Amino acid sequence: MSSQDSGQPFEGNTAEGSQREKIPVLIFDQPDQLSLQIAKRISSLMEERRAAGKQVVLGLPTGSTPIGVYQHLIAMHHKEKLDFSNVVTFNLDEYFPMTPDSLQSYHRFMHENFFDHVNIPKANIHIPKGDIVREEVEEYCLSYEHKIRKAGGLDLLILGIGRSGHIGFNEPGSGIETRTRLIILDEITKKDAASDFFGDENVPREAITMGVGTILDAREIILMATGEHKAPIIKKAVEEEPTNKITASFLQKHRDVTFYCDEAASREFTRIKTPWVVRPVQWTEELSVRAVIWLAEIVGKAILRLDEGDFHRHHLHSLAYLHQNTDQLCKHVFESLRRRIRYSEDLPLKEEIVVFSPHPDDDVISMGGMLDSLVQNKNAVTVAYMTNGSVAVFDSDVRRYIRFMEMAGGVFIDEDSVSVLHEKLQSLSTAMTSKPPGHVDSLEVQQVKAFIRYSEAIAGIEVMRLGREHARFLDMPFYKTGKVRKMPIGDTDVQIVLSILEEKMPAHIFVAGDLSDPHGTHRMCYFAIERALIEFKKRHPKESTHPTVWLYRGAWQEWEIDRADVYLPMSKADLDRKIEAIFKHESQKDRAMYPGAYDIREFWERARDRNQGTAARLNGLGLPEFHAAEAYVCVKEL
Repeated sequence: MSSQDSGQPFEGNTAEGSQREKIPVLIFDQPDQLSLQIAKRISSLMEERRAAGKQVVLGLPTGSTPIGVYQHLIAMHHKEKLDFSNVVTFNLDEYFPMTPDSLQSYHRFMHENFFDHVNIPKANIHIPKGDIVREEVEEYCLSYEHKIRKAGGLDLLILGIGRSGHIGFNEPGSGIETRTRLIILDEITKKDAASDFFGDENVPREAITMGVGTILDAREIILMATGEHKAPIIKKAVEEEPTNKITASFLQKHRDVTFYCDEAASREFTRIKTPWVVRPVQWTEELSVRAVIWLAEIVGKAILRLDEGDFHRHHLHSLAYLHQNTDQLCKHVFESLRRRIRYSEDLPLKEEIVVFSPHPDDDVISMGGMLDSLVQNKNAVTVAYMTNGSVAVFDSDVRRYIRFMEMAGGVFIDEDSVSVLHEKLQSLSTAMTSKPPGHVDSLEVQQVKAFIRYSEAIAGIEVMRLGREHARFLDMPFYKTGKVRKMPIGDTDVQIVLSILEEKMPAHIFVAGDLSDPHGTHRMCYFAIERALIEFKKRHPKESTHPTVWLYRGAWQEWEIDRADVYLPMSKADLDRKIEAIFKHESQKDRAMYPGAYDIREFWERARDRNQGTAARLNGLGLPEFHAAEAYVCVKEL
């Protein structure tokens, strides 16, 4: 059993095959395990310093990744009486300009998520100010550095990492000697922040940040990274040479630094992705399939055209020696992949099925081909839209519907009621006009935006020959903050999912399995379903009542060829129908509110390219040639 399987971390860079890693790395199964270990390290350091009669000086980050650490520390404070009175904190950064009470302020974030719940003396809390006049910024940054030195320096600094490889707001190009300063934000960073600010145009262009040199002065550093979207940049920071293009790579020069990664963020490490390159491996079925696929794509051959020399020239001697001849191995892998191809007639027939869609378009974007086939097979399909998706609707879409209602209102209601309707419409217009940029919509505007998403969702599934009666809008409470950052999954959210499971008793459920969703909603919906399934199985212990879980991926990425259990071929007509369904989501068409930092393609383009790309890869391996294909993972347990 691997350390990931057991839930225990690897022993840093002493893990077998980690010789390419220039920084110690610990890998955990789940983000919560990672967060708990960091919280325990902070707690033990606090106690060590207290025993020595000294204070402990912490450097702290913001963002979604460290929230779990703060939650564990708060729990330790309340349940274990962990005393924070000897703690001094310095935060890494703050947007500029930014008032402390702004919705996106890191002052507000830290107080809401940590400081207001523990007993750190207020005088010991330091967060860079974003509301000072520009002429005073340089002097202020010098004073921030002075305060850190006066406190004795940072004992422990916790870091996250941006997708451009930045630490703090030290964007690509930042030098190793830099100190606390005002910096212009990189385009990728601004796009990543756009969701919190309700649009890229509202994101401040600058920020105050500790410098790389300030960070490296800390006595101990922990960098935490979660999610597959962080995997490529983490690999570069750990395995490649230090460069100012990836400021996190400068951490290689620190004497006491450890990267804490969840399993998803570790997938690009050489020892994880292609372990045979760096160490002897025990060849399992899963690893053998992955290696043969990798080899075929490296040498540009179909699997059945690989020869023994290909194996020996690419670090796969041990795999070749395990088999009487490599032809038999290649045939076995080829047949394993071929059996994963499922045509419509191989899919569920006349069964109860629930498709869980985190947002009101994930169903058609991610599994439009499958949805079409399930309906074709006369299954009883219910699409459960878990959140209302309102934060992703532009104000301009609401104004368009307001204008429509102003012009068409008389067609739907009597003349006496038209004036009342116009008053309500005017109230909505006023609410949007008076809202400052980057602030939360009124409840009425949020509701209208939700109805826009709901109507589009129904139009989308109508392309698949479903109707309003097949759609369920769960409107889960965790999402209803009016902001991109959501509340934790609560018992009410779980109960909503449990209720539909018990009502439908489905034979199959489809769940978004891409835990790297930049917004976090997919991840949280997954956890809600996971908890609901645990309770469902307690209430209904008979195994025959337990649904098969099909995991699909969203707009961001597709399942890897070796990890997928099912490939669903799609004809050109199938793909065109899927794209037509995606087009029905007009508020997300042409320009989506939160498209992600790296990808300028529309969602329908991503779906098309991803599905055609999967088919092309299968064809390159020598499998039948399809126009497009979707990929799925099937499990019994989440």
